[in-house]
Amino acid sequence: MFILSAGGRHARRRKPGALARRFVAAALPAAFFTSHAAAQDAAAHVPVIKVLGHYDNGVGTSDAASQGTVTAGLIASRPALRPGELLEFVPGVIVTQHSGDGKANQYFLRGFNLDHGTDFATYVDGMPVNMRTHAHGQGYTDLNFLIPELVGRINYKKGPYYADEGDFASAGAARMELADRLDASMAALTAGAHQYRRALVAGAMPQGGGNLLYALELAHNDGPWQLPEAFHKWSGVLRYSAASGADRFSVTAMGYRAGWRATSQIPLRAVQSGQLDAFGTLDPSDAGHTSRYSLSAQWKRRGPDTAWQASAYVVRSDLTLYNNFTWFLDDPQAGDQFLQRERRTMTGFDASHTWHGRVGERASSTTVGVQGRFDRIGPLVLAATADQQLLRSYARSRVDEASAALWLQNTLQWTPWLRSIAGLRHDRYRFDVASSIAANSGVANDHVSSPKLSLVLGPWAATELFVNHGAGFHSNDARGTTAHVAPREGTPVDPVTPLVKTRGSEIGLRSEIVKGLQSSLALWRLRSGSELVFSGDAGDTSASRASRRHGIEWNNHYIAAPWLLFDLDLAYSRARYLGDDPAGAHVPGAVERVASFGATVNDVGPGGRWSGAFQLRYFGPRPLVEDNSVRSSATALAYLRAGYRIDRDWHLSVDVFNLFDRRGNDIEYYYASRLPGEAPGGVEDIHFHPGEPRTARLTLRLAF
Repeated sequence: MFILSAGGRHARRRKPGALARRFVAAALPAAFFTSHAAAQDAAAHVPVIKVLGHYDNGVGTSDAASQGTVTAGLIASRPALRPGELLEFVPGVIVTQHSGDGKANQYFLRGFNLDHGTDFATYVDGMPVNMRTHAHGQGYTDLNFLIPELVGRINYKKGPYYADEGDFASAGAARMELADRLDASMAALTAGAHQYRRALVAGAMPQGGGNLLYALELAHNDGPWQLPEAFHKWSGVLRYSAASGADRFSVTAMGYRAGWRATSQIPLRAVQSGQLDAFGTLDPSDAGHTSRYSLSAQWKRRGPDTAWQASAYVVRSDLTLYNNFTWFLDDPQAGDQFLQRERRTMTGFDASHTWHGRVGERASSTTVGVQGRFDRIGPLVLAATADQQLLRSYARSRVDEASAALWLQNTLQWTPWLRSIAGLRHDRYRFDVASSIAANSGVANDHVSSPKLSLVLGPWAATELFVNHGAGFHSNDARGTTAHVAPREGTPVDPVTPLVKTRGSEIGLRSEIVKGLQSSLALWRLRSGSELVFSGDAGDTSASRASRRHGIEWNNHYIAAPWLLFDLDLAYSRARYLGDDPAGAHVPGAVERVASFGATVNDVGPGGRWSGAFQLRYFGPRPLVEDNSVRSSATALAYLRAGYRIDRDWHLSVDVFNLFDRRGNDIEYYYASRLPGEAPGGVEDIHFHPGEPRTARLTLRLAF
């Protein structure tokens, strides 16, 4: 008997984990059940062989059917058009773009158009990526600073069932962990169509009893656009990690800077009339530039009966965006371009302590955690511009936003087949806004308590059942919590609720009854006190009505052979506003159907030199208006990678994106805009950002 474990760049011999338990459980009679701890003991001496990495989602590894881990080997094996597409490893997530490669991606999951990240929390090495009270949109999640080759694993959760997850995590959360070391140092050069160029140097070396990891990335891309995007960036990482006895710690410095010409969505009527090419632009002066610098530290200690974990970070970032989404709707002479600018310093910490023990005869663990975050943002600028020249200022603000959270979670093994996870979280926020509009200055405070409860039954016949329920929340833009005057229109407005509650539940199962197959099924529902939706004429998100969602997800990860992996993920969601409204009940942009199929091969052909991956992703049609009278088109995209190991040190690979050259759109909205010569008031129309045509990228990598 043997176990398949994660391999690839960060492979190391370890105690058998999820896959070990899967094979052990599959060998047991159907009527036999065992606890998570017993399964670990039973597998303790099973020999391990190394194969390509995969999802580490075996029976006994999580507290919900829709929770799991993506291993480094799988991340390394598949192509990504943009760094943000790493989140598509989370089953059911769709990642697109609507305005230039330097801007944060657009995300979809569980009936949400998450815009740039409104209800999905993302972390990199313990640092939150979602930006509160952001110049462009609440929860703005820009992952362009990330170097994919350094990601060691992705731990994901879906639903508000976890006491350690707070703001923005109602639909889910993903925590990306950086590797401490690489199997070998590397230098890589990538070239592709549209002047795509990328150079990467990364490596690690022993230093002072620990390990020093370094990486530097340079990239440029013009894209398929008639006006070259001229996207250029650099990213760098310097990370020191060490372990001593029961202690492990790391200190990481990261830097990133980028600039680009924006390629925003365009009106369908302009393309259909021949006025504009699908890859053209209506305002060539739209652009952006951004930077992000961070310093973070993590410390962990594990003892026989206790565990400590702590992290702290400081992030300095800025962003400048020039966008024009409506062209001449508001200003027929100068146009509707507007400036959004911000500078931010974000600091925070996260600490927890766990006790392992027993309650009578029952195994138990209790964790207490505390989290804090402080964002000093300013100046936050919203202004009208033309050709990037200032015309008039709408608002200029400085914001101090602080939050603190205390959470408690207890896991109790009631019987060998029943485990409960009960949690409680309390968050408190303070918003301090100083605005150039006096009526919009002020201080707001809010707090929210979020109970959680999960039951895990089994395993029986290598299958376990889950029942999850929990409350969560997302924060609103601090400026909205004290606003009494609309910055652009000057009309009276009411302040928004600072913290919006959500409540969700899920029943599901995970099974490994078929040898080599990890399969999970989840039925879920989620209710939100207020919806965050995209506003076309403002270019940001705004609070809307309460909503309710429900859906089903079926995820499958199959190891057909040590060299062959398959993945199949299917999801359906239904999103509706609550209450009666003549406008309708559909949530604009809410994703309904998502499907993803992947196949990965490794070490095949003569001498085991070939590897490859194929990924097909279907993004179904969505309502674009509340009454569902206008819907988006569907998009199906295929990616292909073929790799060849020339010798021990040299490796050549080619990535092909949009393999079948399908015409599809990354994003579609429906709102009013005005082109030159059109009547005042503009035209309601579909506005879309086309997906890129078939393109190939060639990478030559040297290991040293």
